[in-house]
Amino acid sequence: MARIRKGDSVMVISGKGKGRKGKVLRLDIKKNSLIVESVNLLKKHTKPTKTNPKGGIIQKEAPLDISNVMLICTSCSKPTRPGYRIAKDGTKTRVCRRCEAELGKK
Repeated sequence: MARIRKGDSVMVISGKGKGRKGKVLRLDIKKNSLIVESVNLLKKHTKPTKTNPKGGIIQKEAPLDISNVMLICTSCSKPTRPGYRIAKDGTKTRVCRRCEAELGKK
């Protein structure tokens, strides 16, 4: 079970985007990185092609290391490390360590 999943709200805790919040768009567990919406933007210069006849400068998100972000609890709106709780029926869920609220089911 992953600590952070696609669609989670996260806060950047280190680097040039420190303090910024966003939603996880893509997660790459093999490279230990993720892409967060509107965080770590870079400008890419593109030549005109058939798909993009004008070309120009495109802004896009670059990957961040998973260790540089922290999950934000949906109920208390604070960054937290997720804890885990196993229910009696055997399902494992993530919980907020601050307020003990459930963070989401798979």
